[in-house]
Amino acid sequence: MRRLGYAPHALVESLHAAQEAFGYLDKPAMQFVATGLRVPLSRVYGAATFYHFFSLKPPGDHTCVVCTGTACHIKGAPDLLSAVAAEFSLKAGETSKDGKFSVLSARCIGTCGLAPAVVFDSEVAGKVTSEQMLERLRGWAAS
Repeated sequence: MRRLGYAPHALVESLHAAQEAFGYLDKPAMQFVATGLRVPLSRVYGAATFYHFFSLKPPGDHTCVVCTGTACHIKGAPDLLSAVAAEFSLKAGETSKDGKFSVLSARCIGTCGLAPAVVFDSEVAGKVTSEQMLERLRGWAAS
């Protein structure tokens, strides 16, 4: 916020910085940004809930992001998410009860040639099968 002169137009960049620092955006972080930029908390909350990148809940120790773009959808992304729901009772956007991993979805990660693509802890994997994905999640759950 300081680097951009505490200007209200720095809202999204400030939220990115707060999330990078803390892992997610909780109410105190959003209040801090609102106060620093002199914008209403409702505007900060609106931006934080509008953009898919922001999370209002703490992430798990590991993250699994399933691409749900057109190519990935056609090549089986819904099957990947169904397999996770069946085995772990988790939907996209949820974290396991023990906090070991979060399952997220993204509209497109730009790797259409690798469909269906999944990002495991910042590592992109392509042509992922349900069994491959479950195997990785089982490993995280056991650790």
